Amino acid sequence: MIRTLIVDDEAPARAKIRKLLAAEDDVEIVGEAGSGVEAVAAIRRENPDLVFLDIRMPQLDGFGVIEEIGVEEMPLVVFVTAYDEHALKAFEVHALDYLLKPFAGNRLGRLLDRVRRQLERESSAQLARRMQQMLDAVCATPRYLHRIMAHKDEERELLLPVERIDLIRAHGNHVRLHTADGVYERRITLTELDGRLDPEKFLRLNRSEIVRLDAIREIQPWFHGDYHVILRNGEKLSWSRRYRAKIKGEF
Repeated sequence: MIRTLIVDDEAPARAKIRKLLAAEDDVEIVGEAGSGVEAVAAIRRENPDLVFLDIRMPQLDGFGVIEEIGVEEMPLVVFVTAYDEHALKAFEVHALDYLLKPFAGNRLGRLLDRVRRQLERESSAQLARRMQQMLDAVCATPRYLHRIMAHKDEERELLLPVERIDLIRAHGNHVRLHTADGVYERRITLTELDGRLDPEKFLRLNRSEIVRLDAIREIQPWFHGDYHVILRNGEKLSWSRRYRAKIKGEF
């Protein structure tokens, strides 16, 4: 059985895909999601073989879902989209399947035949490589994070806007995101997160800390080329000479 997840922020679109898939004996629908955040949770929970993934969703779009899960962990994807010439060309070049809204049943049947062949023949490494190439082609400019999926407790995740974050501090294989209203947590290394943050908005201070530039009140010279960074809330941090050397321009 092909364990399948349907992701679309429009309920009628999910219902249409569900109805068309109901005619397929070897397809089991393991869940639906109406947003990118729900999709991430459902993929991690259900571990499906196949995801019908809408591209344009508010807050976290289809490409954001893939980046959040990671191409190595992402199941086979059929992209569901309205007409987007640039994206469709990228899907075709990298042999990734898509449904163009509004879609017809005969198109879905041919697509599922292709999906079956891919599931039988293609390794997860091959799929991850093609998906990364597609992301690079569609997102030619850097896709810096505008929101970070994080949690205060294990029961609830939310999309935290980056402008609310003052300080990011490493904590083992997690990071802690310090905001004016509390501390959130995310399972990711500081180095991985650093590469996805806009360098015009965030500054890596040392091995353990990243600060949002607008949260800085003052920078003071210290010893041996190091600096003290004073945040608006009064907290004092160390900016090491090693990380200062990586910065172009002046502060």
